[in-house]
Amino acid sequence: MTPPADEPTFDGTHWSNADSDRIEVVDPDPDWPRRYREEATAISDALAIQGMRLEHFGSTSVPGLAAKPVIDILLLPPPGYDWQRLVAPLEALGYQFWRDNPATDRMFFVKGMPPRGRGRTHHVHVMTQANAVRHLLFRDHLRNHPEDAAEYARVKRDLAERFPTDRDAYTDGKDEVVGAILGRATAAMHEAGGIQGGDEGGPVRG
Repeated sequence: MTPPADEPTFDGTHWSNADSDRIEVVDPDPDWPRRYREEATAISDALAIQGMRLEHFGSTSVPGLAAKPVIDILLLPPPGYDWQRLVAPLEALGYQFWRDNPATDRMFFVKGMPPRGRGRTHHVHVMTQANAVRHLLFRDHLRNHPEDAAEYARVKRDLAERFPTDRDAYTDGKDEVVGAILGRATAAMHEAGGIQGGDEGGPVRG
Protein backbone atom coordinates (compact mmCIF):
# COMPACT_ATOMS: atom_id res chain seq x y z
CA MET A 1 0.00 0.00 0.00
CA THR A 2 1.38 3.43 -0.97
CA PRO A 3 1.73 5.76 2.05
CA PRO A 4 0.03 9.17 1.98
CA ALA A 5 2.05 12.00 0.42
CA ASP A 6 2.65 13.60 3.81
CA GLU A 7 3.95 10.36 5.40
CA PRO A 8 7.75 9.85 5.33
CA THR A 9 9.04 6.64 3.79
CA PHE A 10 12.04 4.50 4.72
CA ASP A 11 14.27 2.91 2.05
CA GLY A 12 16.04 0.59 4.48
CA THR A 13 18.76 3.14 5.20
CA HIS A 14 17.31 6.65 5.26
CA TRP A 15 13.97 8.35 5.95
CA SER A 16 12.67 10.49 3.08
CA ASN A 17 12.20 13.49 5.38
CA ALA A 18 15.61 13.28 7.09
CA ASP A 19 16.95 16.56 5.70
CA SER A 20 13.93 18.54 6.92
CA ASP A 21 13.48 16.56 10.16
CA ARG A 22 16.87 17.42 11.62
CA ILE A 23 18.07 16.82 15.17
CA GLU A 24 18.90 19.98 17.09
CA VAL A 25 19.80 20.20 20.77
CA VAL A 26 19.11 23.68 22.14
CA ASP A 27 19.57 25.54 25.41
CA PRO A 28 16.88 24.93 28.04
CA ASP A 29 13.67 26.90 27.62
CA PRO A 30 11.62 27.83 30.71
CA ASP A 31 8.49 27.65 28.52
CA TRP A 32 8.72 23.88 28.06
CA PRO A 33 6.68 23.01 31.19
CA ARG A 34 3.86 25.31 30.04
CA ARG A 35 3.86 23.69 26.61
CA TYR A 36 3.55 20.30 28.28
CA ARG A 37 0.67 21.40 30.50
CA GLU A 38 -1.27 22.87 27.58
CA GLU A 39 -0.84 19.77 25.43
CA ALA A 40 -1.56 17.39 28.30
CA THR A 41 -4.83 19.23 28.94
CA ALA A 42 -5.79 18.95 25.26
CA ILE A 43 -4.98 15.24 25.22
CA SER A 44 -6.82 14.57 28.47
CA ASP A 45 -9.90 16.41 27.21
CA ALA A 46 -9.82 14.62 23.84
CA LEU A 47 -9.44 11.13 25.30
CA ALA A 48 -11.53 11.49 28.48
CA ILE A 49 -10.23 8.19 29.86
CA GLN A 50 -10.80 7.57 33.54
CA GLY A 51 -7.63 6.31 35.21
CA MET A 52 -5.30 7.52 32.44
CA ARG A 53 -1.99 9.02 33.57
CA LEU A 54 0.08 11.61 31.70
CA GLU A 55 3.68 12.50 32.53
CA HIS A 56 6.13 15.03 31.13
CA PHE A 57 9.39 13.14 30.60
CA GLY A 58 12.48 13.32 28.43
CA SER A 59 14.97 16.15 28.57
CA THR A 60 12.46 19.01 28.30
CA SER A 61 11.06 17.83 31.66
CA VAL A 62 14.39 18.43 33.44
CA PRO A 63 14.93 22.09 34.43
CA GLY A 64 18.16 23.50 33.04
CA LEU A 65 18.86 20.58 30.69
CA ALA A 66 19.67 21.17 27.01
CA ALA A 67 17.27 19.24 24.79
CA LYS A 68 15.68 18.80 21.42
CA PRO A 69 12.79 21.31 21.57
CA VAL A 70 10.19 18.54 21.42
CA ILE A 71 7.86 17.87 24.36
CA ASP A 72 7.84 14.16 25.22
CA ILE A 73 4.59 13.03 26.83
CA LEU A 74 4.17 9.65 28.49
CA LEU A 75 0.60 8.35 28.19
CA LEU A 76 -0.24 5.45 30.51
CA PRO A 77 -3.69 3.98 29.85
CA PRO A 78 -5.46 2.09 32.63
CA PRO A 79 -5.04 -1.70 32.65
CA GLY A 80 -7.26 -3.45 30.12
CA TYR A 81 -7.85 -0.38 27.96
CA ASP A 82 -7.89 -0.95 24.17
CA TRP A 83 -4.97 1.15 22.95
CA GLN A 84 -6.32 1.28 19.38
CA ARG A 85 -9.01 3.62 20.69
CA LEU A 86 -6.29 6.24 21.22
CA VAL A 87 -5.41 6.57 17.55
CA ALA A 88 -8.33 8.54 16.10
CA PRO A 89 -8.53 11.17 18.92
CA LEU A 90 -4.78 11.79 18.82
CA GLU A 91 -4.78 12.03 15.03
CA ALA A 92 -7.59 14.58 15.35
CA LEU A 93 -5.20 16.65 17.51
CA GLY A 94 -2.66 16.65 14.67
CA TYR A 95 -0.53 13.65 15.63
CA GLN A 96 0.85 11.09 13.20
CA PHE A 97 0.78 7.49 14.43
CA TRP A 98 3.81 5.30 13.70
CA ARG A 99 1.90 2.25 12.51
CA ASP A 100 5.04 0.33 11.54
CA ASN A 101 6.64 0.58 14.97
CA PRO A 102 8.51 -2.72 15.51
CA ALA A 103 7.96 -2.43 19.28
CA THR A 104 4.52 -3.98 19.63
CA ASP A 105 4.26 -3.28 23.37
CA ARG A 106 4.13 0.49 22.93
CA MET A 107 2.76 3.16 20.60
CA PHE A 108 4.37 6.35 19.31
CA PHE A 109 2.76 9.54 17.95
CA VAL A 110 4.44 12.66 16.53
CA LYS A 111 3.07 16.18 16.03
CA GLY A 112 4.58 18.61 13.52
CA MET A 113 6.86 16.17 11.72
CA PRO A 114 7.83 17.24 8.18
CA PRO A 115 6.52 17.19 5.54
CA ARG A 116 3.13 17.54 7.25
CA GLY A 117 4.47 20.13 9.71
CA ARG A 118 7.38 22.55 9.90
CA GLY A 119 9.13 20.69 12.70
CA ARG A 120 8.39 18.27 15.53
CA THR A 121 6.74 19.88 18.54
CA HIS A 122 5.41 16.95 20.62
CA HIS A 123 5.81 13.20 20.96
CA VAL A 124 3.31 10.94 22.72
CA HIS A 125 4.64 7.60 23.97
CA VAL A 126 2.05 5.02 25.03
CA MET A 127 3.22 2.18 27.26
CA THR A 128 2.31 0.22 30.36
CA GLN A 129 2.91 1.53 33.87
CA ALA A 130 5.56 -1.16 34.37
CA ASN A 131 7.51 -0.22 31.24
CA ALA A 132 7.43 3.46 32.20
CA VAL A 133 9.39 2.92 35.40
CA ARG A 134 12.87 3.33 33.92
CA HIS A 135 11.91 6.48 32.00
CA LEU A 136 10.54 8.20 35.10
CA LEU A 137 13.48 7.01 37.20
CA PHE A 138 15.88 8.51 34.65
CA ARG A 139 13.97 11.81 34.61
CA ASP A 140 13.81 12.08 38.39
CA HIS A 141 17.49 11.23 38.76
CA LEU A 142 18.53 13.96 36.31
CA ARG A 143 16.32 16.47 38.11
CA ASN A 144 18.25 15.80 41.32
CA HIS A 145 21.78 15.19 39.99
CA PRO A 146 23.01 18.17 37.94
CA GLU A 147 26.40 16.57 37.33
CA ASP A 148 24.77 13.66 35.49
CA ALA A 149 22.44 16.06 33.65
CA ALA A 150 25.48 18.06 32.47
CA GLU A 151 27.22 14.91 31.20
CA TYR A 152 24.07 13.81 29.40
CA ALA A 153 23.73 17.25 27.77
CA ARG A 154 27.35 17.13 26.61
CA VAL A 155 26.87 13.74 24.95
CA LYS A 156 23.61 14.82 23.29
CA ARG A 157 25.11 17.99 21.83
CA ASP A 158 28.02 16.02 20.41
CA LEU A 159 25.72 13.41 18.87
CA ALA A 160 23.41 16.04 17.39
CA GLU A 161 26.39 17.64 15.65
CA ARG A 162 27.62 14.27 14.35
CA PHE A 163 24.26 12.80 13.30
CA PRO A 164 21.86 15.68 12.54
CA THR A 165 19.78 13.59 10.10
CA ASP A 166 20.20 10.09 11.61
CA ARG A 167 17.85 9.60 14.55
CA ASP A 168 18.80 5.97 15.03
CA ALA A 169 22.51 6.83 15.34
CA TYR A 170 21.68 9.69 17.70
CA THR A 171 19.60 7.43 19.96
CA ASP A 172 22.06 4.53 19.83
CA GLY A 173 24.92 6.88 20.65
CA LYS A 174 23.31 7.74 23.98
CA ASP A 175 23.18 4.13 25.13
CA GLU A 176 26.43 4.17 27.09
CA VAL A 177 25.79 7.35 29.07
CA VAL A 178 22.12 6.45 29.63
CA GLY A 179 23.10 3.01 30.90
CA ALA A 180 25.64 4.47 33.30
CA ILE A 181 23.21 7.05 34.67
CA LEU A 182 20.40 4.51 34.97
CA GLY A 183 22.76 2.19 36.83
CA ARG A 184 23.49 4.87 39.41
CA ALA A 185 19.82 5.82 39.64
CA THR A 186 18.71 2.20 40.10
CA ALA A 187 21.35 1.57 42.76
CA ALA A 188 20.22 4.65 44.66
CA MET A 189 16.59 3.55 44.43
CA HIS A 190 17.38 0.08 45.73
CA GLU A 191 19.25 1.59 48.66
CA ALA A 192 16.24 3.79 49.38
CA GLY A 193 13.79 0.88 49.42
CA GLY A 194 13.76 -0.69 45.99
CA ILE A 195 11.90 -0.27 42.74
CA GLN A 196 9.63 -2.73 41.00
CA GLY A 197 8.31 -3.28 37.50
CA GLY A 198 9.49 -2.58 34.01
CA ASP A 199 11.34 -4.29 31.22
CA GLU A 200 13.73 -2.43 28.97
CA GLY A 201 10.93 0.00 28.05
CA GLY A 202 12.54 1.24 24.84
CA PRO A 203 15.22 3.91 24.41
CA VAL A 204 15.25 6.73 26.93
CA ARG A 205 14.02 9.92 25.29
CA GLY A 206 15.41 13.44 25.22
